[in-house]
This record gives sequence, C-alpha cells and structure tokens, in this order.
Amino acid sequence: MRQVLGILLVAMLMAACGGKKTEGTEVLIETSVGDIRVTLFDDTPLHRDNFVRLAREGVFDDIMWHRIVPGLMIQTGDPTLRPGNRPATADTSALHYTVPQEIRFPKYIHRRGMLAAARQPDDKNPEKASSSTQWYIVTGEKYTSTSLADFYQTLYQEAVNGHWRKLQDKNAKRLDRLEQTNKDAYYELQDSILSVAEAAVAANPPRPFNEQQKRLYTTEGGCPHLDGEYTIFGQVTEGMNVVEKIVNTPTDDRERPLREVFIKRVVVLD
Repeated sequence: MRQVLGILLVAMLMAACGGKKTEGTEVLIETSVGDIRVTLFDDTPLHRDNFVRLAREGVFDDIMWHRIVPGLMIQTGDPTLRPGNRPATADTSALHYTVPQEIRFPKYIHRRGMLAAARQPDDKNPEKASSSTQWYIVTGEKYTSTSLADFYQTLYQEAVNGHWRKLQDKNAKRLDRLEQTNKDAYYELQDSILSVAEAAVAANPPRPFNEQQKRLYTTEGGCPHLDGEYTIFGQVTEGMNVVEKIVNTPTDDRERPLREVFIKRVVVLD
C-alpha cells in the first residue's frame, strides 16, 4: 500500500510540474578550468532564447573570460576576444543589437551565482537594454547586517552626490561668475544646490533592502548595488568552485586576466 501511495504521489507531482523536474533551460559551460552548469529562467524568455540561439550557433565557443572583478563578477561574451589572440571565425557585425530588458526585481537579485546580461550605461542606454552577447556571473561578497546598512547609506550619499553634480553643471556659468564677483552669493548658491539635491533624494531615495536581500546578502553574498539595473536571466546550479577559480585569476589594472582563461564551448542540454 505504501509503495502504491508513493507512486501515486510522484505521478501527481510530475503532473503538477508538467513532467519537468525543474523550470528553465539547462546549459553546460565548458571552460579551460572546469565545467559550470546553469539554468536559464523561463520568465526572461527574450534573454533565454537569445542565449540558446547564440550557444547553438557557437558564438560563445572558444572565447575569453575577458573581465574579472574580485568581489563582483566574471564577464565573457565578446566573440572577438579569443585565446592566443586568434581572430574571430565569423562576421560579428550581425551581433550588434540589444535585447529589451527583462528585469524581474525583486524576484531575482544579484546573489552569488546569478547569471546576468551586461549593458551600456544609463547615459547611453536609458532603457537598460542588454548586450546581445556579453554576460556575467555574480561572485560578490558577503555582508553583515551592519555592513549592509552602511552600504545603503553609501548608495544614498552617492545618489545625493549625483544629483548635486547635475545641478552644478546646470548652474556652472552662474557659479563661475559669482565665484569671481561675489563670494557670499557663491557660497549661498552652493548651499542652495546641496539642499535641493538632498531634498530630491529624500523624496525619492534608493530602494531599501528587502528581507530577501538582507537574508541572502548576509548568508550567501552578492552585489546589491546592481539590483534592478541589469537583467538576471539564469543561475549557476553546479560549478561555483570553477567560478571561484576564474574570479581569483590575477588581473591587470584594466580588469583583464593576466593568464588566459576561456570558454571551450557552451552546450544547451534541454
């Protein structure tokens, strides 16, 4: 009887899940230092399908991990950067497109092991559209409750500073004139600009960390300042030890690895 009930339970669970053990598309990334297995999320279909198509076309095969930032991430996906400075094997001009953002915050956050799309900065790309080919895996760092609170204050102050700089640029001519002719008026205007910047950020502050962020960034680690800014579309399921090998590769002052570490090939398993 117990065996029959067990079989029935498994059948019911498989039916509820559509017969799949996990949601998403499984991908194997074979690198020069070991293998990494990832799942691409079904609720970021534009990024999932783009990645799968490029992987099957071999775009990610035999390319470098070209940017390594300890405490942050490892990045790849530039088809022109190949081991031994070998030239690209195909015309890459067709890859100069972007993928519309599919940011699913707060469902997906930059916790350790997440896979996300790189992109151009906001001043060139206010829509936060993703690069067609470049992506990264988060390594990040682990926070304490205190350091996470301190980090939020840093984000807050950076927001104030950014708004202040924009107001400075807007009032640059007036400030230059007053600095030469009326120091009191100059300092008064500077104080006024700072007050406006502080009020603007107070009215629209950076998002406070939610409970999920607090729990995961203090237990697993990650990059909280990237949340809501880049599309996360997958997660490492096996091989974080390989990711750690890559992120610990020595780099130069441009964040380029001093020894070659590269992807051999990317295989779509589903």
